[in-house]
Amino acid sequence: MFLTADKIHNGLGWLPQGTVIEVTEDGTIVSVADGAPEEAVYYKGVLVPGFVNAHCHLELSHMKGVVAEHTGLILFLKNIPQHRNDFTDEQKMAARHAGYRELIANGTVAIGDISNTADTADVRSMGGMHFHTFVEALGFNEANAPGNFGYAQKVFSELSTQEGSTHILRQSIVPHAPYSVSSRLFKMIDSHEPGSLISIHNQESADEGVYYKTKGGGVPELLKIFGIDDSQFSPSGKSSLQTYLEWMSAERPYLFVHNTCSEREDVQFAHSRIRNAYWCLCPNANLYIENNLPDISMLMSEGAKICVGTDSLSSNHQLSIIAELATLKTHFADIGWDVLLKWATSNGAKALQMEHMVGTIEPGKKPGILQVQGLENSAGIPSVNRIV
Repeated sequence: MFLTADKIHNGLGWLPQGTVIEVTEDGTIVSVADGAPEEAVYYKGVLVPGFVNAHCHLELSHMKGVVAEHTGLILFLKNIPQHRNDFTDEQKMAARHAGYRELIANGTVAIGDISNTADTADVRSMGGMHFHTFVEALGFNEANAPGNFGYAQKVFSELSTQEGSTHILRQSIVPHAPYSVSSRLFKMIDSHEPGSLISIHNQESADEGVYYKTKGGGVPELLKIFGIDDSQFSPSGKSSLQTYLEWMSAERPYLFVHNTCSEREDVQFAHSRIRNAYWCLCPNANLYIENNLPDISMLMSEGAKICVGTDSLSSNHQLSIIAELATLKTHFADIGWDVLLKWATSNGAKALQMEHMVGTIEPGKKPGILQVQGLENSAGIPSVNRIV
């Protein structure tokens, strides 16, 4: 079949007016060419590749509305472990499946999904999206690092038994965050599958930076509440990012998530040290938790490769990449839709190492094709309709 529209964004930028996409019934792109044949189906609005959600927590879908907005990260983190098991397995599964359907309905074709358990094996097996599951290792006590890593290995092994026939199913063991992973555990993570993709919650709160520089701020209180002894931790006097990257291989690809408090020196340090870095924005979650947004103008000026995620329903009202883009457009009006759509498609696909399958409308790929309407409206969230 042949498709055309008012405008077409191929994941990299706008295509010439009158471009026609030829696509098979199974969604494979055959050709992208000028000159609309008579049989082309015309769509109002914009055609774009399917969205890539580079950071999500499907396993927390049952916690929607449990934690109030604008608590700040420290109080938010106190509430998650205290309440994540206040639900039956049936309730968790129902919410997880509903979240999965919501992602599909909102145009997501690939996801970077955070897991602390193997619970999401059920939605991974459904075959509706490509998955890279980031199995988080947590543990701030140096002596407990082997046990902490062993648990993550168990979850990783369970997920590794799954094989996708038509969709990518991958997993890697990653650190949760600088304030929840000891230096020894960082190094154990780095020794596992050298070269695999690392995702980390990075500089999400000012407290994280204060802790690494002076051992002050709200992190000590958080650790105390969870019974974690941090007496072995000595502040480096540097930012968290500039500290933990010294414990990790420079050859790995990295996905830094949130970056709410990242500063220019941190971005420059990362770019000088590692070869492949992507910076994931989750603006609606940042506003939900900290009521703050990253310095996106700085990230752009430093040449940061940016992608987009939703975080979880415990920190967001919906799992919708177009809603994230609408928020970015509201707060950063000078960023064009051509750039925002690139972040949500080809950049996300490259960040998750899935660009051979999704992210751009190019012959041979099966990226999914979405119809987006309402980009010109300054208020509200544009609508998304899955065409292919």
